[in-house]
Amino acid sequence: MTSLLITLAAEAEQKSAEVTNWSGRIGWLVGLALFVVLVYWLMRQGWKWRATLQSDLPELPESPLEPGAAKLRMDGRYHGSTTAGQWLDRIVARGLGTRSRVELTLTDQGLDVVRPGADDFFVPRAQLVEARLDKGIAGKVLAEGGLLVVTWEHGGKRIDSGFRSDRAAEHAAWVEAINSMSNDTKISTTEGTAR
Repeated sequence: MTSLLITLAAEAEQKSAEVTNWSGRIGWLVGLALFVVLVYWLMRQGWKWRATLQSDLPELPESPLEPGAAKLRMDGRYHGSTTAGQWLDRIVARGLGTRSRVELTLTDQGLDVVRPGADDFFVPRAQLVEARLDKGIAGKVLAEGGLLVVTWEHGGKRIDSGFRSDRAAEHAAWVEAINSMSNDTKISTTEGTAR
C-alpha cells in the first residue's frame, strides 16, 4: 500500500514535456483548417449543383390577397422538401431547401406557408394531394409520427414538404383537414369531368 502511494505521488509530480516543435504543431493546425474549408466548399458546390439540376421548377405561387378564413394555424419548423416518395431526394430550388421557422395557415383556398428569413409560398387547394404523419425527411429524423408531411403538386412534379409543430399533438388535425380538402377537390373535379 505504501509503495502504491509513493508511485502515485511520483506520477503526480511528473509534468508533461513542453512543446518544442511549434512549427510542426502549427503546420498540422493549418492543414486541418484547410481540410475543413475544402469540405465546406465541396458541400456548397454540391448544393449549387443540385439547385442547377432542379432549375426547371417554376416560381412558387404567392399567397392570394384574400386567402379567406383560417381553418387551422400552426407555428413550428419547416424541415425541407423532397421529391414525393423519395425522402432523401432534397429539393433546393426556389428556396425549398432552406430550413426555417414556419407559420402555416390552412384556408379554403389552400395552404399558406410563411417562413421568416426565407421565401414564403402558397399551395393552392387544387394542388394539395395528401398529408400524413412520418418520421423523417432529408436530413431530419424524428420519432414515429413526429413530422407532418404534406404532398402537393407543382410544375408537373409531386413534392413532399416536412413540417413540425411546436405542439406535435396538432399534427393529426392537420392530416385530417388536408386529406378531407384534397378528397373534396378530387370529387368535384371528377364530377366536372363526367358532365
